[in-house]
Amino acid sequence: MMGYAWAVGATLSCTAAGLLMRGRFDLVNIAMVYLLGVVIVALRFSRGPAVATALLSVAAFDFVFVPPQGAFDVNDAQYLLTFAIMLAVGVIISRLTQHVRARERAQAKLEAQAETERVRSALLASISHDLRTPLAVMAGASSTLAERGEQMGAAERRALAQSLFAQAREMSEQVAKVLQMTRLESGAIALARDWDSLAEIAEAVLRRLRERLAGHRVIVELADDLPLVRVDASLIEQALGNLLENAAQHTPPDTLIRLRARPAGGEVVVSVEDFGPGLSDAELERVFAKFHRGATEGADSGMGLGLSICRAIVGLHGGRAWAEQLPGGGTAFRFSLPIEQAPDAPVEAAA
Repeated sequence: MMGYAWAVGATLSCTAAGLLMRGRFDLVNIAMVYLLGVVIVALRFSRGPAVATALLSVAAFDFVFVPPQGAFDVNDAQYLLTFAIMLAVGVIISRLTQHVRARERAQAKLEAQAETERVRSALLASISHDLRTPLAVMAGASSTLAERGEQMGAAERRALAQSLFAQAREMSEQVAKVLQMTRLESGAIALARDWDSLAEIAEAVLRRLRERLAGHRVIVELADDLPLVRVDASLIEQALGNLLENAAQHTPPDTLIRLRARPAGGEVVVSVEDFGPGLSDAELERVFAKFHRGATEGADSGMGLGLSICRAIVGLHGGRAWAEQLPGGGTAFRFSLPIEQAPDAPVEAAA
């Protein structure tokens, strides 16, 4: 219906323009105005509205401008050719437009298929790369326990059991990240927002990652005037935890990691700053991409989903995530959360 409404509107507009031109321009120039209306509708809509515009334009041009005016008779045969050209132009352009749109849809479909295949290949490559090592460790440790467990001392058995547990936990976390990324992309996660304190969220994350951050010096700098944020606390904990784990994985032991949060304009900016080798300008743009591996990553680097999950979570909250080079060397991974007006505290009823 929208296309046919445009057909009527274009014809009326061209007629109004023609009336303003009458007396100063030849009829062929007024016919070109109608032709322009046909072209515009044909470019925007399908064949039906284009043909309708051409027919309405022919009728309007004939009735209003072609002698005898006020009738649909045509005294000059040359205008019949003009009418035929207007109709042909509308049909041809609408067909060309349909072909172009069909090719664009086919190209978009091919690009989507190519992207799906790329992601599938990257996922398979990541799984084969990142699960091969823990599987080999688990196979070796379990085989040793099965074959020589009774001959080994308690400390050695405990070390093998701890290795099995650590590798199994690592595999579980990697698979969980893949599933989480899939849920985020499919829109299957509904935010359970509530007012929360970033200081409490940071404290919970640091407590959970105490063991993994033990080899680094962690400094926490949270502004005193941090407002409450309306977020899904569990997801923001995961986003912040991914940034801290990323910093711990890709910097040498005893390297400083600084966690900062401060209000800036209408948002709160959270930063995890590490002072490792840093990233190039090109890496800063790609580091949040799925399955991206930095040049300094090692065997325990994971599937390259931690930062992309962080960006997806922050995006669900209306924020953004990015990376910057620090002036003295190193990298700052930041994300922002919008500041909303917190509700007033309830007034207690008088006793």
